[in-house]
Amino acid sequence: MISVQQALDIIDRFPNRFSSVEVKLQDALNLVLFEDVFSPINMPPFRQSAMDGYAIQYSEAEKFTVIEESKAGDSTNYTLKPTEAVRIFTGALVPDHADTVIMQEHVEREDQFIQIQKMPSKFANIRKTGEQIKTGELALKKGTKLNEAAIGFLACLGVTTVSVYKTPSVAILVTGNELQQPGTDLEIGKIYESNSVMLKAALQKSGIKDIKIIAVKDDYDATKICVKKALQANDILLVSGGISVGDYDFVKEALLENDVEELFYKINQKPGKPLWFGKKENTYVFALPGNPASALTCFYIYTLPLLRKMCGFKNNHLQKVIAKSKSVIKNPSQKTLFLKAYLESEFVEILQGQSSAMLYTYAMSNVLICVDSETAEVNIGDEVTCIKLDV
Repeated sequence: MISVQQALDIIDRFPNRFSSVEVKLQDALNLVLFEDVFSPINMPPFRQSAMDGYAIQYSEAEKFTVIEESKAGDSTNYTLKPTEAVRIFTGALVPDHADTVIMQEHVEREDQFIQIQKMPSKFANIRKTGEQIKTGELALKKGTKLNEAAIGFLACLGVTTVSVYKTPSVAILVTGNELQQPGTDLEIGKIYESNSVMLKAALQKSGIKDIKIIAVKDDYDATKICVKKALQANDILLVSGGISVGDYDFVKEALLENDVEELFYKINQKPGKPLWFGKKENTYVFALPGNPASALTCFYIYTLPLLRKMCGFKNNHLQKVIAKSKSVIKNPSQKTLFLKAYLESEFVEILQGQSSAMLYTYAMSNVLICVDSETAEVNIGDEVTCIKLDV
């Protein structure tokens, strides 16, 4: 059995290779750039009016003759003489020789003449060619997570596709004779299967789209076959249940029979002690405990960092904050504890119902309190480490 930090250190060694994929810009939300993107154009591509008003050659004159009009999208250019003006709108092409745009609120117009009420400084209200970015300059660097603003920025440069880190394909293998699908009448001795739905939701929240769910009974041969197929077709395999030491827990044996290298098994923690991690070639396997709260905790602490690293994220682990405990926490077992809790301002309180099978409390939690194995007791007012659950 290893410590939490030892397990994290092992996982952090992987992956040692990354894959990229070309995607349409419109499909790239929350993906991470695999390479630098350079601007193919100047932005703006021409001198552009920043206001509705009048374009002029700057002078001390107070009266100008309006000779033409320039709207956004117009391609006609006009050559201005001194004391001539062009009526112009925001985003429109600024005429040659014009060096200033006067806001329409600062003039009085009568027929084709305008009288300046307030002359701005020279060059006012004009966006220069390439003011935002010039042709060939770095637009976004490798490792940038593409949010809506980044996508909009690249679109205004004319970019239509981007090279991003390929998000891993994930298979969820759920084991257990006692499991029954929701939507059916619950039989005696059965429980509704929830882990696959829960883990799929957690994966989707993390930006994973290629997700397969496989259900298998507690049968060694069937488990071995399902594991083999899942390993061949996916980057990550999550197994739910069957990893403990019961007579019908076949997962570990099935993994080893399929030549999956065991990297660790069992962690000195509660919940989630029987977590198993291994790899075969470039496929990674997490055999999670069957109890729902244990499975979700192990996903947050161990699976998510590997997923995020494969997706190109810089910060792979969930954010930690320090808060003052409103609860007394006893830890006689000398295990690292992950406790469902609610953080409000600078205070955090553990919630009732810490059972590894209990998801209700998890649904009310916004953090996990982490109590290390060397801490025997936490008193009210003591500072504790909280792991925020907002992925």
